[in-house]
Amino acid sequence: MSVPTQTLPHRHVLTMPSTPSAVRVARETAQQVMAEWGVAARHPAVDPALLILSELVTNSVRHAADRSPQVTVIYAAGRDCLAFAVHDRHPFLPPLYGALTGSGSGGLGTVMELTLSLAGTAVVRADADGLGKSVWITLPL
Repeated sequence: MSVPTQTLPHRHVLTMPSTPSAVRVARETAQQVMAEWGVAARHPAVDPALLILSELVTNSVRHAADRSPQVTVIYAAGRDCLAFAVHDRHPFLPPLYGALTGSGSGGLGTVMELTLSLAGTAVVRADADGLGKSVWITLPL
């Protein structure tokens, strides 16, 4: 499932300090915007999406805060799709699919297992200057 996220009608951007509280704020914001967009809290993709988001923000806080004082979360949705990205300014591009084969860490393994079990997609996009990246997750609704 590859959806051009710029075509999704709903979009919200949140930038916050790269501190442990960012995980809670990102998750609470996701719950709020999904409710505003009409995504039912009991939809089977919602709880896994919140866990995936929490893991990605945690990774940015733990591994990128030294080079990235802020983390940005982009939330997007359409009638049948939910997408979000976690962006930081650390140049390391995590091997998402390597996390499934044992060469990655536990958090990314969880992210990938949940994403793929929901028939979603995951991609890492480097910033144009090569000094940061966004991890994009797209899930069907």
